[in-house]
Amino acid sequence: MVISTIKRQNFIVKNAHPTKVALVNTVVELLENYRADEITSEQVLELSSISKGSLYHHFADFSALIDTARVIRYARWVDRSIELLTTVATTTKTREEFFAGLSEVTKLTQSPASRSSRFERARILGLAEGNPRLMHDLGEEQQRLTDSITDLVREAQERGYVRLDLDAASIAVLIQAYTLGKIVDDVTADHVDPDRWLDLLGQVIEKGLGA
Repeated sequence: MVISTIKRQNFIVKNAHPTKVALVNTVVELLENYRADEITSEQVLELSSISKGSLYHHFADFSALIDTARVIRYARWVDRSIELLTTVATTTKTREEFFAGLSEVTKLTQSPASRSSRFERARILGLAEGNPRLMHDLGEEQQRLTDSITDLVREAQERGYVRLDLDAASIAVLIQAYTLGKIVDDVTADHVDPDRWLDLLGQVIEKGLGA
């Protein structure tokens, strides 16, 4: 497999050493087509044209590199989620528009096209148990998403769209829970009707949260 030069944004912290960036982005790209346990250090070094010594200079071990790439992939989903929800918050002018926009975001997250993303997020979250390093780094990204959604919910509450008696942070967790929760249906042979599922979510969200 040949990986072309990565032209998009590098997904690790600012001012990171270029070698570290190259290693991480190589693994990020490999994870598009391979499971983590299928990726070898030799494969990464060959594709990135980086020496073994440089790899272990920047990472304690190969699993640390894999964990970093996992967190980066999770962070990309976090950034996309924040972008979509921020668009809803900043472009809607009425309560009806706000919930219609939220429904559109829900439709995207629940679509068959997002199935692989749901599975990957669930895998990464599951791997955090028993892995303190991954738990810490993943927790920071997850907190960033929860905080961002909480701020957006509070803004909607101030506008009179969302009930003030409900805790904004709890709403933020609820939104994420039903977004990822579609995986329960993904694994079954007899899927629920997608239109009925979206209709149910729409009614629960607007009638349950709407002011």
